[in-house]
Amino acid sequence: MKLNTPITRRRALSLLGTATCLPMIHAARAADARRLRIGIMAGEDEDLWRVIVANAAKEGLDLSIMTFSDYNTPDEALAEHEIDANAFQHGPFLQAQIAARGYDIVAVGNTYFSPIGLYSTRWKSVADLPRNAVIGLPNDPSNEGRALHLLEALGLIRLPASAGLLPTPLDIADNPRNLTFHELDAGIVGRSLPDLDAAVVNTNWALKAGIDLQKQKIGQESLQDNPYVNFIAVNAADAKAPWITPLVNAVHQPSTRTAIETIFHGSVVPAWT
Repeated sequence: MKLNTPITRRRALSLLGTATCLPMIHAARAADARRLRIGIMAGEDEDLWRVIVANAAKEGLDLSIMTFSDYNTPDEALAEHEIDANAFQHGPFLQAQIAARGYDIVAVGNTYFSPIGLYSTRWKSVADLPRNAVIGLPNDPSNEGRALHLLEALGLIRLPASAGLLPTPLDIADNPRNLTFHELDAGIVGRSLPDLDAAVVNTNWALKAGIDLQKQKIGQESLQDNPYVNFIAVNAADAKAPWITPLVNAVHQPSTRTAIETIFHGSVVPAWT
C-alpha cells in the first residue's frame, strides 16, 4: 500500500517526470494495469482509503493514493492521465467541470453521501437567524447551487423553478429576511464561521475547520432523491477496463461501510445498497 502526502498539481507533475518520459510510463502501466493511482482529498478520506486499499489488495489491485488540497485539480489530473481514477465528487460538480473544461469523465461506482449542512456558532436554530443575517456560501458553482437549495429547503429563500442545480444569489426570487451572502472558497467558508451568522459547509471541510457537527449544525439536506452522492470517476475510455469492477468491489465492502460510519462520526453515510 502506498499512501502519499498531500500534493499540489505541480508536485504531481514532478512525480511523474517530464513529458519525454510519459510514453515509457504509459507502456509500463499497460504491462501491469492492476497498479492504479487514485486521487482523493486530503483529510479523513485518507483514513477511509487505507481500508479500501486493503480491500483492493484482495481483489488483485495495488492502489497508490495521491491526495489533493482543492477540488479542481483531481479532475484535471485524471483528464491528463496523471491518475487513473478519483473519488471526491458528486454529479453536479462533475457536470460543471465537464461544461467548463470539456473533460470526458464518467462515474463508475458510488462511494458515500456527505450531506451539506448549515452551521452557526451564534444561533441555535434556523428560526433564530435574524433579519439581515450574513450567510457564508462555498463559491464553486455546484456547491454554491447546492447550498442555495438547502437554504430554500429550510425556508430561508425561494428560488425560481428555472434555476436548476446551479443557481447563484442573483437567482434568488424571494429573500424575506434580507440575508446577505458571502461567497468564499469551500476550504475557507467553514473557518470563517465565527465571523458569520451562519455558513453552508461541506462535511469534509466542516471537519477540517473543527466545526462541531452535532452542536453547531442548524440545518441539513436530505438523502432522498439527492443528486449529490459521491462516486469513483474515471476517464470515459477506461469505463469498461477490467480493473473497474474490482476497484468498485473494494469500496462496496462491509469494512468500508464500517469505516465510513466510524471515521465521519455518523455524519456521512454509505451510498450503495
